[in-house]
Amino acid sequence: MYLFFALLPLLLLAAFPETSHAACSPADRAALASFNLTITASPPLNWSLSYDCCGWEGVGCDASGRVINLLLRSRHLSGTISPSITNLTSLTDLSLSHNWLSGPIPFGFFASLDRLRVVDLSWNRLTGELGLPDKLPAPIKTFNLSSNHFRGTIQTSFFQPALALDHFDISNNSFSGAIPAFVCSYAPLITRLDFTNNDLTGPIGPGFGDCKNLLSLRVGFNLLSGEVPEDIYDLMALQELYLPGNQLSGPIDERIIDLRHLKVLALYGNGFTGEIPHDIGKLSELEELQLHINMLTGTIPPSLANCTSLTTLNLRVNLLEGELSSFDFSNFTQLQTVDLGDNHFTGTLPATLFSCKMLTAIRLAANKLTGEILPEIASLPSLSFLSLSNNSLTNMTTAMTVLAGCKNLSTLTLSMNFYDEAMPGDESLIAPAMFQELQILALGGCRFTGPVPLWLRALVKLEVLDLSFNNFTGPIPSWFGTFPNLFYLDLSHNLLTGYFPMELTQMQRLAFKQNPDQVDTTSLELPVFVRPDNVSNLQYSQLSNLPTALYLDYNNITGTIPVEIGQLKFIIALDLSYNNFSGNIPDTISSLTNLEKLDLSGNLLSGEIPPSLQNLHFLSFFSVAHNDLEGAIPTGGQFDTFPNTSFDGNPRLCGLVLQRPCTNNESHSTVPSGERRGNRKKTIILTLVISSSIFTMILLLYCIFPKRRYHSKGNGEEKDLDTMSFNSSGVFPEVVRDTSLVILFRNNKNKVEDLTILDILKATDNFNQSNIIGCGGFGLVYKATVANGTKLAIKKLSGDMGLMDKEFKAEVEALSTAQHKNLVTLQGYCVHDGFRLLIYSYMENGSLDNWLHEKPDGASQLSWPIRLKIVQGTSCGVAYMHQICEPHIVHRDLKSSNILLDQDFVAHVADFGLARLILPYRTHVTTELVGTLGYIPPEYSQSWIATFRGDVYSFGVVMLELLTGKRPVEMFKPKMSRELVVWVHQMRSEGRQEEIFDPLLRGKGFEEEMLQVLDVACMCVNQNPFKRPTIQEVVDWLKVVGSNRQTT
Repeated sequence: MYLFFALLPLLLLAAFPETSHAACSPADRAALASFNLTITASPPLNWSLSYDCCGWEGVGCDASGRVINLLLRSRHLSGTISPSITNLTSLTDLSLSHNWLSGPIPFGFFASLDRLRVVDLSWNRLTGELGLPDKLPAPIKTFNLSSNHFRGTIQTSFFQPALALDHFDISNNSFSGAIPAFVCSYAPLITRLDFTNNDLTGPIGPGFGDCKNLLSLRVGFNLLSGEVPEDIYDLMALQELYLPGNQLSGPIDERIIDLRHLKVLALYGNGFTGEIPHDIGKLSELEELQLHINMLTGTIPPSLANCTSLTTLNLRVNLLEGELSSFDFSNFTQLQTVDLGDNHFTGTLPATLFSCKMLTAIRLAANKLTGEILPEIASLPSLSFLSLSNNSLTNMTTAMTVLAGCKNLSTLTLSMNFYDEAMPGDESLIAPAMFQELQILALGGCRFTGPVPLWLRALVKLEVLDLSFNNFTGPIPSWFGTFPNLFYLDLSHNLLTGYFPMELTQMQRLAFKQNPDQVDTTSLELPVFVRPDNVSNLQYSQLSNLPTALYLDYNNITGTIPVEIGQLKFIIALDLSYNNFSGNIPDTISSLTNLEKLDLSGNLLSGEIPPSLQNLHFLSFFSVAHNDLEGAIPTGGQFDTFPNTSFDGNPRLCGLVLQRPCTNNESHSTVPSGERRGNRKKTIILTLVISSSIFTMILLLYCIFPKRRYHSKGNGEEKDLDTMSFNSSGVFPEVVRDTSLVILFRNNKNKVEDLTILDILKATDNFNQSNIIGCGGFGLVYKATVANGTKLAIKKLSGDMGLMDKEFKAEVEALSTAQHKNLVTLQGYCVHDGFRLLIYSYMENGSLDNWLHEKPDGASQLSWPIRLKIVQGTSCGVAYMHQICEPHIVHRDLKSSNILLDQDFVAHVADFGLARLILPYRTHVTTELVGTLGYIPPEYSQSWIATFRGDVYSFGVVMLELLTGKRPVEMFKPKMSRELVVWVHQMRSEGRQEEIFDPLLRGKGFEEEMLQVLDVACMCVNQNPFKRPTIQEVVDWLKVVGSNRQTT
């Protein structure tokens, strides 16, 4: 005991080393104080001038009182880095990462701080270039500028011998030019190099071979081309070679096997050709082999079986061939995911693959495999995902019996196999404990015969079921309606008969709002689901994009469509086309307010189209073609967007879309004939009364409104009101043939009168380029100052003029009725020399895009209250288009450059409804007409249909743009790292939502409001369109934001 107390002072000294130091250097104290003046922190830094700066948060000093450490990682710092920091000349460790710092690095930063060993400025918003007089400090060990906005080229002058440099990371920036392979000449001992996600171009030059200790080389997602240089194969210590997403070509060099310590080889998304190196199996430590999306040929080298540490094997979308069963998978004891789909493999399923007990996902779809599914697959205890679609497998009965042993299987796609077999129908095939986790089952395109099997009703967790393109007979089983989770049922293109089961109108996931995210997402990065759109065209879908849907088209179903179908209030797609349905179209379908596709074509339906269907505001596809319908086609809402083909084959239908005027009898076609004859006299009298009233109204208007004179282009001849006719839109359309007449609407806010085409030419200086104030997919916009000083915006339309003059005028007049304080007012139009001109109000402050991204210091003038006002105003304008104006309008290209600001920064949505003026009846999305990169909803790449939900997504991107100050997409960057939506989701998933906001907005006391708007924006940009809110919900939520703030 005495010995313990005698040694206690020594033990305490050892446990707590000497930490005393001299007082902080006055020069360093002054430098830190100046640094603090240019930043803000939340919470504030405890840097009190009354205390020794060596005790300040994040500051460390040496024994002489010089500052050697400045470590402020993740401290919510915003502002710029003060040049005073270069006075900390003893600084060795600097970490300001994961903050909101912006602006350039101070001039001469690295040259002045020549003792630095660690520099970590990653995850900020720093800008500028690396150039003279800066250069890497000689003692540097770690250099990390990743995830900023640096640009320019990396010059050799920035480097000097840095023998201690271990880690060099400039990924996720905008550096351009050649990849700086010369770094190895200055830092031969470096172990990690990361140039991923930049704009580097040209070939990968020689030089990396000098980095003999390199463990990781990452240069993915640039614009690199050519072949991989030979000296890379001299990097004997390399563990990761990451080159995806470039334009590299040529064969994969056999010398790759010299990299014996490789754990990750990622060359996917390039243009590599030739065969996989025969001796690749010598990479015995390989864990991930990702060679997918190339043009590789040949077979899988047998030696690959020696890579016994593989966890991921992805060779999909190549030109590989050979008998797959000849390859021995049995050594892959760690393999978890294998994807060999979209190749040309033949033979049977490889039995050895099923000895890989760690497998969770297998995809062998779109090959030429034959034979049966082997019983060995049931020995995979963790298998949850299996896709074997589009092969030539046989014996469905054995397949289901075997697969029932995969207890954790949640996704099973076997489409386009088992051709012309009878579907096993024995209910005892599936025991109660089998397939209890199965959520997705796809058996489309197999040409199965017989009735729909009873054993399917045991799959109680099914959410997606595809039995399309088969030859099933008999009635539709009523028990489909009892599945509690089923939201996607496709029975199309079969031989089913009988009536529409009443039980289907009670499908819970279609009738009641439930969480649609129960599908297992562990393997959704693989294309898993095939729906044959027609016999020869198969289309892959991502499970996350599947709508709530009921497809019963192309069968022999008879009877009426039950009125109870109106209970399926959350269905998105309903297709009953090409059956034998008869009777009327139920009016209750108008209750399906989420419906986006309704196809009732090719039946025996009669009666009228219910006018209430115009209330289906999300409807983007509609067809009742080839029935026996009669009467007037409804107008308003989405019905003003449907083409005439939606109504073909119904000779007794009438309406504007068919260019078939409705007579009085046709517009009341549902009245019994006897009653029609009895009311004929009343009708004649009513017609006379209405005609007299109209004539009287015209006389009154003639007296009330002064005569308007309109001028044609060529001469001074005037047209009085006597030669015009008046219609409900407030337009005086010309009845003579001079198509150059300028038509002004009565809602003309600027009260411009007697405007001629000559006035427009003069006001725009003959459409001089100097007057261009905007451009877009629909044409150029010119500023016009007319004689009385009024400013107008003239849009000169371009594109395929699919409308005749009469149709064009009708469309423009319809658009002119859209009147809202948050829309840009259409004041008139003109057709002149083959060009079509639209006349709009002029917005003094231009576009939101210009203020955020183009105008010097523009973003700094957009305070948070102004940005919030812009968001709220824009939402109201979009809501008016979607829900109030007639016809309802899908914008199709909502973006910041289409949001214009008046002198009070009130938002006005522009360019709405213009797609119909170019090609009026194209409801499908095209890259030419619909959408701008970064704003386009993800589902447009699958469905190609513009929808209100798509507008909501685009508006969500605009909100993120205002919140972050970032562009939706950094051009020439990989989508996965440069798309704003992806970045925001990543930051939120990491719990760093405060870092999302524009540094210009931080620290101003509006953080809570910005977080509220961020929540709304993220709901709008949900990848699943069916989970996005309606625009009215968005309006209601945004109204609450800032409502409690006291106005100043």
